[in-house]
Amino acid sequence: MTLKNKHLKHIVFSIGFIIFLMFSCKNEATKKIESVKVETPEGMVWVEGKTFLQGAKAEDPFAMAREKPAHYVTVDGFFIDATEVTNKQFETFVHETNYVTVAERKIDWEDIKKDLPKGTAKPHDSILQPGSLIFNKNVNAVVNMQNYGQWWTWKIGANWRQPQGPGSTISGQENYPVIHVTYEDALAYCKWANRRLPTEAEWEAAAQGKNTESIFTWGNNAELLNQKANTWQGTFPTINNSIDGFEYISPVKSFEPNSIGVYDMSGNVWEITSDNFNHNYYQTLKDSTNIVNPKGALEYYNPDNPYSKEKVMKGGSFLCNASYCASFRISARMGMDLNSGSDHVGFRTVKMP
Repeated sequence: MTLKNKHLKHIVFSIGFIIFLMFSCKNEATKKIESVKVETPEGMVWVEGKTFLQGAKAEDPFAMAREKPAHYVTVDGFFIDATEVTNKQFETFVHETNYVTVAERKIDWEDIKKDLPKGTAKPHDSILQPGSLIFNKNVNAVVNMQNYGQWWTWKIGANWRQPQGPGSTISGQENYPVIHVTYEDALAYCKWANRRLPTEAEWEAAAQGKNTESIFTWGNNAELLNQKANTWQGTFPTINNSIDGFEYISPVKSFEPNSIGVYDMSGNVWEITSDNFNHNYYQTLKDSTNIVNPKGALEYYNPDNPYSKEKVMKGGSFLCNASYCASFRISARMGMDLNSGSDHVGFRTVKMP
């Protein structure tokens, strides 16, 4: 072999070796990047990015018009609280910020009437007192199931500290979901915790767990309801047989989590999302394709309460019964007035990686 050929061979070998080193280094760097995992915040669960069927499923006998049509959406991965925000967590927030919830504030009639029909008469000052809605546990009979005022009572003095009104307490209920919170209260907590409320699509993605088209958080078997969630058994709203072990609200984690470790996304308390409630929103999506990270309707619309500005709440509560709303299903959605709270509504938060 000539000196020239030996020199050329040496150059080729050197170039090949350099390329090998380059690819080896790149592969090692890639392995290191892939091995780095974002730490899951305490008390939260990772929800992988996914495409799933949002809205009423074809085989769901309880599906309502506001849940139709079903449509495929895609969401990016995110962290979500494993449980609803508890009294203990909310108390820590209040202690550190001196926050006063809407239910504890003096009522301003001038502010309230802006969202009411023109000419609405001002209630007596004895009624315009801080408070919240509580379920009337003494309902003996119901004349008209469309008149929900028969089982709801405005309780002056009811708030997250006094869930049933003056004299009641959350002592011993540190691990119960915080209730009597409004959308504004939930946002204030989120800001403090450096979190946000889930969108309706994110909420459903988390509720589906490892599934993509299930009716319930555990699958499609309706017979498992009493084992899987805190709902109303018996005749709503007069008789609750408490087959699931609880007559009213229950502590978080009282039932098994879904397939990714998220608790109580069916029953117990409704959960506030960031989406505006619009009864017809899904109809606007029926011809859409590739819906990615939807943020919900631009306008509020509830035909049963046209003057109200409402957010979507999900998951149902301990009051849900097959004979009334059956909102223990993933697709179930209802509107919640921005300024209203009650003893069966709470929330959970999400965080992006």
